[in-house]
Amino acid sequence: MLRRVALLSVRRRRLILVAAVLGFAVAGGLGGGVAEHLSSGGFDDPSSESSRAEDVLEDRFGAGTPNVVLLVTADDGSVDDPGVAAAGRQLTQELSQEPGVVQAGSYWTLGSAPPLRSRDGDRALVVARIEGSQDDISDRAEELKERFVGPIDGATVEMGGFAAVFNEIGTTIEEDLVRAELIALPLTLILLLLVFRSVVAATLPLAIGALSVVATFLVLRVLAGFTEVSVFALNLTTAMGLGLAIDYSLFVVSRFREELAAGHPPHEAVIRTVRTAGRTVAFSALTVAASLCALLVFPLTFLRSFAYAGVAVAALAGLCAVVVLPAVLAVLGHRVDALALPRRRTVRPTGAGVWHRVATAVMRRPVPIATVVIIVLLLLGSPFLRLELGRPDDRVLPASADSRRVSDLLRSEFDSQEAGALSVVAAASASAGTGTELDGAVDAYAARLSELPGVDRVDARTGVYLDGSRLPVDAALTERFAGRAGTWLSVVPTVEPNSGEGERLVDRIRDLPAPFPVEVTGMSAQLTDGKASLFARIPVAIAIIAVVTFALLFLMFGSVVVPLKALVLNLLSLTATFGAMVWVFQDGNLASALDFSPTGTLDATTPILMFCVAFGLSMDYEVFLLSRIKEEHDLGRDNVSSVAMGLERTGRIVTAAAGLIAVVFLAFATSRVTFIKLFGVGLTLAVLMDAFLIRGTLVPAFMRLAGDANWWAPRWLRRIHDRAGLSEVVDLDGPTPGDGPVGDATAGGPGNGDRDSDPEGERAPAAVS
Repeated sequence: MLRRVALLSVRRRRLILVAAVLGFAVAGGLGGGVAEHLSSGGFDDPSSESSRAEDVLEDRFGAGTPNVVLLVTADDGSVDDPGVAAAGRQLTQELSQEPGVVQAGSYWTLGSAPPLRSRDGDRALVVARIEGSQDDISDRAEELKERFVGPIDGATVEMGGFAAVFNEIGTTIEEDLVRAELIALPLTLILLLLVFRSVVAATLPLAIGALSVVATFLVLRVLAGFTEVSVFALNLTTAMGLGLAIDYSLFVVSRFREELAAGHPPHEAVIRTVRTAGRTVAFSALTVAASLCALLVFPLTFLRSFAYAGVAVAALAGLCAVVVLPAVLAVLGHRVDALALPRRRTVRPTGAGVWHRVATAVMRRPVPIATVVIIVLLLLGSPFLRLELGRPDDRVLPASADSRRVSDLLRSEFDSQEAGALSVVAAASASAGTGTELDGAVDAYAARLSELPGVDRVDARTGVYLDGSRLPVDAALTERFAGRAGTWLSVVPTVEPNSGEGERLVDRIRDLPAPFPVEVTGMSAQLTDGKASLFARIPVAIAIIAVVTFALLFLMFGSVVVPLKALVLNLLSLTATFGAMVWVFQDGNLASALDFSPTGTLDATTPILMFCVAFGLSMDYEVFLLSRIKEEHDLGRDNVSSVAMGLERTGRIVTAAAGLIAVVFLAFATSRVTFIKLFGVGLTLAVLMDAFLIRGTLVPAFMRLAGDANWWAPRWLRRIHDRAGLSEVVDLDGPTPGDGPVGDATAGGPGNGDRDSDPEGERAPAAVS
């Protein structure tokens, strides 16, 4: 297969380049505005109890959890002053008349309810709910902020609540993404110049990255026409598109220059490159895509969208690196080194490289070195044992953010969590009777709910309840809890919704006997159900990654030892990475240096996403290294020499690729949103640890200990590999396969393409520095 691809890239190089340019233009035109068609929601399991209850609450009662909080602060005095009270009532009235806004109420319109007034009496709340999809809520929050935030008679209004927080998170991420790209691209270009020492060669990975990213935007645009796709997938598209394109292009271009330095004509060098490095890149793209496919088992649109983006960008980066890039190299030939930077040219003898010496030193003492490294990795991973998962809230924003400031004031100056209210939905309450009989059942149930630990008050159709007692309120204030079929209750907590205490409160509510079937929703319930949904599917995702990766590595190398070793070492590396992330982001170490607010939890979806991405990237480097070791082994070298030569040939490339992709991820770590910062820092650590520590020590140590058993497989599996294996015997010193000369006149070029690639004729290859 790759032989035909290689010949195609040479013979049809101009056609391929024209198609690539046209494809880039079309993809940019059609996919450039993809963000407008993507969703900002998708964080909940649609089949969970909380999601079902939320749907019933909206469909039958036109109600839901309040997502808008207006914080009114008296300029001088108390919120009970007549002028401030009149302004507060007017504010509530105007908010209730806004399109799409329901359930508007305030301290002044709800009978001066104490939970809606700060302890000092200088602040009070107006709460409401914006209806519609998550995108509608986010857009409407921005409009309401412009409409209501600012001074009123005798007071100042600020806006918080989930709608404002989510809108500010999205806006901040968009700004941070632009800044990350502005940081990553010039730094990456500078590093590529230092690696390749040539302006032309350095621009090739960025060109392939741009083509892969823009093409993936088009794929996401098409998918958005059939299913919900999260806008946050664009972050992964940019990071992975640049990262993988750099990895693959670096490997291909380096091999091409190596073949030129060995004295092969440019077009022959392209063919040899595709049949070796191209094969490795193709398998690497498959393993990365396979790792990200595991995200499809999760019901959350947020995670599934990363699978769409990740699989597409991995496949497109691999395709561009194997088809488009070789066509570019076929046109450039020796001009790939054009616009070279000044350098001292030296030729290093085989076996004299740094990585050769590292591999040799490790293989002389494999047991003690492997033992020390494993102990270090396990110590780094030990904090992972106390992992606590949560959901993003206002604290992922910087303390200076407007909605974050409001939320902090709600925590510190108010006794209840109005924005974190839980809703207990009884869609079939008729089972407890109707009229007076139903009111009696609701009254008793609401009183018991209000006595639960962590509950501030309960609002129901029969009144307001505190500590088991019903308070006298205007009946007009409780009409919203009555429906044509069923009823619902609002449980306002005293505990932080996004916390273990919030989860335990949900469990207590669900365990409390009710006179009719109930379902619970709200922030804490969504946290509880979301974690249960994720935990139930994590084993399936891990199994998919393990089985698919094992199968691909077996089909490539014909060994069962190599895939098992790769899986174990990758898990060991990722455990250390996650342990470090718990120590930093959950425990709050380095919080000041990294500028974030620790909450004692990690966002539940981020470790899952990081695992799939980091596992794929780790396998990326594993395939690069093992393919070269296997190539050396197939040439007749013994086990030790094969490992040392494989590491020497790929060590510099892998470490350069890791450094370059680390720059991309570190640029994302500059984000002001904590979970994006976690994603960037975590993947940077995972990539660097894998490229330097795992590939530099544990891989040669384990391969030295396994010896010739590295390539062992049971006889029955060997027969399967012989028939279905994806590897091919590459006789690079034999004649080029094909139906005629590579530079056949029918292909539009002279024999071997020498004149086409080098107008002055075949030049001596540049020395390798």
